Amino acid sequence: MAAAGKGRTSAGRRFLRLLIVLIVMLLVALAALVAWYLLAGRVPKPPPVPTPTPGRPSAQPASCPDVQVVAIPGTWESSAGDDPFNPTANLNSLMLNITRPLEAQFGPQRAQVYTVPYVAQFSNPVALPPDGQTSYNKSRGEGTAKATEVMASMHANCPLTSFVLTGFSQGAVIAGDVAAAIGAGTGPVPADLVLGVGVIADGRRDPAAAPTIGPSVGGVGAELSLNGLKVPGITMTGPRPGGFGALADRTVQICAPSDGICDAPPNAFKPSNLLASLSRVGEYINNPVHALYNTFVVDQNGTTATQWMTNWAADKVRSAPVPAHE
Repeated sequence: MAAAGKGRTSAGRRFLRLLIVLIVMLLVALAALVAWYLLAGRVPKPPPVPTPTPGRPSAQPASCPDVQVVAIPGTWESSAGDDPFNPTANLNSLMLNITRPLEAQFGPQRAQVYTVPYVAQFSNPVALPPDGQTSYNKSRGEGTAKATEVMASMHANCPLTSFVLTGFSQGAVIAGDVAAAIGAGTGPVPADLVLGVGVIADGRRDPAAAPTIGPSVGGVGAELSLNGLKVPGITMTGPRPGGFGALADRTVQICAPSDGICDAPPNAFKPSNLLASLSRVGEYINNPVHALYNTFVVDQNGTTATQWMTNWAADKVRSAPVPAHE
């Protein structure tokens, strides 16, 4: 009897030790998961913008351009230290097919072309070993802050300068977010100074927010399709509340059919949509369309997406006011 009692006591102690070890392992795993999320970064809050001063002068300094064209490259097409007036981080950047022709058409006094330099990365959150990339949340936060800063600075020094805002892929998400803030009256410049907003392959593309140029596209941006999905460093933020607001009538979108970044199944997580969403998965496997906007034709004249956006931006610059200079 005594031996049996000792056996039960010994087994109980082993079970207790095992339970303690399992609890410790669980706590360590939870701590690691929390650290993973924190290090990967959440979507940063919009950067603060200066309070606009009432009224505008009748003239501005002679050094001010009439128009500032703010271009934001896509993922892996920029770097934080790139030269905004001569970007060389990626010589195959799609935005160069728009900005270079604009620079060839207009001098810097008429249109200053500024390519926002930012980290422009998208880390794989489950890569083992870690890929060393900056997370999407941190990257888009940096790009948004830099775009906001350069526009706010230009407006502070050149209060009569107008703006054209354009971007591709991750840069389109950033350009669209900045435009939405401006349209809501909380952005870096007044809405009436924005001549136009043009985005290509916007991950937050909402067909109802602005017209889409080119072939009919039935889907939505990936961030609308996967709204609510949160993994370390990647937050799908859904549609922009209020769309583009006061800039809706000056905003255009380009999206190629079957580009999963901007043409994803609506409400993919909704149970009634799961089968339809799964049926489109095959479209995105080894599909290079997201990298082919320089040859993607958007009208019957054979105009490509980058040519169309260049012509659109050039028209905005040509028709822009010419401020008086001091």
